[in-house]
Amino acid sequence: MAFPIKTCVVCSEEFELRPGKPGFANRCPSCSEPESEEPTEKRPLDPVERKAQAEVDAARRRAMRELLYSKER
Repeated sequence: MAFPIKTCVVCSEEFELRPGKPGFANRCPSCSEPESEEPTEKRPLDPVERKAQAEVDAARRRAMRELLYSKER
């Protein structure tokens, strides 16, 4: 059984649409590859950043609690 031949909407190249192909069905495999982004390295947070993040998280939890459990009259 032959696979359908599609034309890429980005580069106009023809390609076979195979099952399990990553990316979009109307783009060829080379155009479907995710764009390379800057590598994000996880670095440990210093104490100041950790405290700031904890404060932001606490404020977010407080706001969600108020929204969820406030009684509107």
